[in-house]
Formats: sequence, C-alpha cells, structure tokens
Amino acid sequence: MLYDKARIHVHAGDGGNGCMSFRREAHVPQGGPDGGDGGRGGDVVLVCDDSLRDLQVFKRSAHYKAQRGRHGEGSQREGADGPTLEVRVPPGTEVRLDDGTMHDLTVPGRRVVVAEGGLGGRGNRRFKSSTRQSPRFAELGLPGEERWIDLRLKLLADVGFVGVPNAGKSSLLSVMTRAAPKIASYPFTTLEPQLGTIEADGRQLILADIPGLVEGASEGVGLGHDFLAHVERTRLLVHVLDLEPLDGSDPETNYETIERELALHDPRLARLPRILALSKADLVAPEDAEVVAELWRERFAAELPEREEWDDRPPQVATPVVITSSATHLGLDDLAKELFRRVPLAAPETAPDLGLADAQDLAEHRVFRPARNKGWTVEEIGEGEWRVSGDAVDRLILRHDLENDEALHHVEGKLHRMGVIRALEEQGFEPGDDVEIGGVVFELDPG
Repeated sequence: MLYDKARIHVHAGDGGNGCMSFRREAHVPQGGPDGGDGGRGGDVVLVCDDSLRDLQVFKRSAHYKAQRGRHGEGSQREGADGPTLEVRVPPGTEVRLDDGTMHDLTVPGRRVVVAEGGLGGRGNRRFKSSTRQSPRFAELGLPGEERWIDLRLKLLADVGFVGVPNAGKSSLLSVMTRAAPKIASYPFTTLEPQLGTIEADGRQLILADIPGLVEGASEGVGLGHDFLAHVERTRLLVHVLDLEPLDGSDPETNYETIERELALHDPRLARLPRILALSKADLVAPEDAEVVAELWRERFAAELPEREEWDDRPPQVATPVVITSSATHLGLDDLAKELFRRVPLAAPETAPDLGLADAQDLAEHRVFRPARNKGWTVEEIGEGEWRVSGDAVDRLILRHDLENDEALHHVEGKLHRMGVIRALEEQGFEPGDDVEIGGVVFELDPG
C-alpha cells in the first residue's frame, strides 16, 4: 500500500541555560563573573532522500524531538549545541507547516528546517559592565519550536497514465515496463499509483499508472480525490481510452469526463501535452480501430488554434493517437517512441510548444512563507492590569528568572529601551500596576 499522506509532530531542542558563576582561585581575590553560555538546541530538519518511496515510516512513528543544548558552566565553559535531528522524506514530498509556510522537496539532498532549536542563554559574564561589576543572574535557554506538520507525497514521474477504470492502463504499464500491478476485469482494480521505467538510447522515463478516475473525482468521488495529486508533477499525460468498453459506455463521453476532472483539479493539467492511447485493439476489427483513430486525429487537428503571420513561436503539435493492445503488443513500440519524443532532454523552457514550461519549477526547492509580524502591542485588560504581546517581549520574559531581583531590574531596563514602558505610560500605566507578558504576570515598577 502506498502511504502518500502523513501528519507528524516535531519538537526542536531547548536551548541550554547560561551559568551564573564567579572565578574562585587561590591568590585571586574577588574573582569576576565567569559563567559560560548555554548551547543552542538541535534543529529538526527534513531531508529529501532518494532511497525512500513513500511515507510509510511515519505510520509507525509520528513524534520527533531533537536534543536540547547543554547548560553553560563556570570558568567560561560554553555548553555544546544539541545535534540536528534529520527526518528523511522521499522526493516529491510537499510540506505544509501550521503557519501556512510550504516547502516543496523534489531534489534528493535538499534540506529544510521545520523546527528551529532554542537559543542558549547567556552566562553572567555577558552582563558585566562598568555599573554592574558582579551580575548575579544569567539567561535561561529559549524553548525549541514545536508544531504539527502535514506531509503529502506527489509522485515524481515523467508520464502519467490516466483514464476511466478498466481502460487498460495497468496492462499497458505491465507490458511496457517491469512493473507488476494487479490486473483484473472489475473496476478499481488499481487502488494505488504504480510506477514503472522504460529505457531507450541511454535514457529512462518513469511512468505512473494513476488509479481510475470517474466523474466528480476532483470533488472526492471514487479514488480520484486522493490520487489526482500524483498527476501534478508529470510532464506528459497518456490518456488511455478503451476502444469498445465492456460496460457499454461511450468512449467519447469517457474521454470528456477524464479531461474535465483533470482541468477542475488543476488548470495546469489541462495545458499538459497529451497522447491518446486507444487500448484493447485486439478486441475490435483492425479497420474499425483505424477509423476511430482517424476521427480522433481529425478532431485534435481541428482544435489547434490558428496561427497569425507574425507568430514566430514553434508550431503546436496535435495530440498523437496510437492504437495499442497489451495482449498482442500492437503499437507499444510506437507509443514508447512517442513518449521519448514528447519528453525532451532539453530544458523545459526551450520547448514551450510541448507545454512543459511549468515543469522547470519542480526541479527546485520552493518555499512559500507568509510575512511575520515582529512588533508588539499594549492593551489594558482591567483596572491596573495590562498585557503586552509580541515575539520580542515574549522571548525577553522566557529568558529571565523574574524571581531574581537583578534579573527583573535587567528586564525593566530592556523594556525601557524597547519603548514598551513609554507605550504603557501613554495609555495610563502607573508604577506598581500588574503587567502580563508571555503568560507571566508581575508587578512592574520601573522607577
């Protein structure tokens, strides 16, 4: 079974605490502060690994936590950073974070940090100054990021076989490649995408058999809702059409149904080049198959847009029509040659007439990240009660032990320099009022 969806929880390592220490040696009276910094927590990193094929490993383990950084020590000894935790995913994995950020991992070896380790706290030697000779506080390490992330695998294939159930896609794939999909005479025999490889003249193409689609597939009907996504990364589609369906359905209606569902799922799919493979030709008379093929060729030729005289772009090519039979191997060589011709070695942008321009984007690691709000806000939540919200002030509170008078005085000084105290006073704050920052309520008296 192909596992193409997973939801995992990642937790980066917390930062190590800074150390509060003073130099203590013989013959060195009144040694100064020498507390070392804490180490940084380990990141959680997703790595694109070509040896993996699906997301099955995440069915057994859904929680991943990196190690924290070590605490600082005296004698200016800094804590070691926590090791990076690598989580391997197969090529073609789309990663969606809870903040809306998306990562598209398509190239083996690509790495993306999905949870950053917390920063280590600074030791007390960092706070020594001309007015503070013996600081008796140190920073705490910040907690590492933790979040749930959604993984979705979209197969990386050059060619996708699409069609209604029992159109003959699996039979074509099994004969043209070494793949061994399940083949039977009932609908929805194929319950998961199958991959196969063909080779010629030192080149290889990956073919994907997409489970049969039905009307409404783009809205979740049948198997299409789960597997239409696997067509997105293909560069060429082979529409497999049964010449004479055993269920008595109309081939032209079947063709229109699949094309409509592909376009509804993703407009890009409607622009991909096509090959029409008329399957199961062994079940009809050869002359009848040729008549049907000629009608489809005339239809595709008529659908080509008329070219203006000034248009110097390469002419568009009509959709090829190939008569095939998996039982007699009729037309399979012609189909293979057409596949290699339509998926060129050249970069996609050099062949716009084949509709491959969008495929270039798939070879790169793309990141879509919403803008981050770095400010802070002040609001009155009651009589003599205030709340300050924002990443910068939250981190400031997390870094310090507010039970320590020196640490509290240091925090008040930072709030002054950040302009928070001024903003509070402009809204009616008075010394001694309660202030909530980062979920911690304390009496603030800047003096």
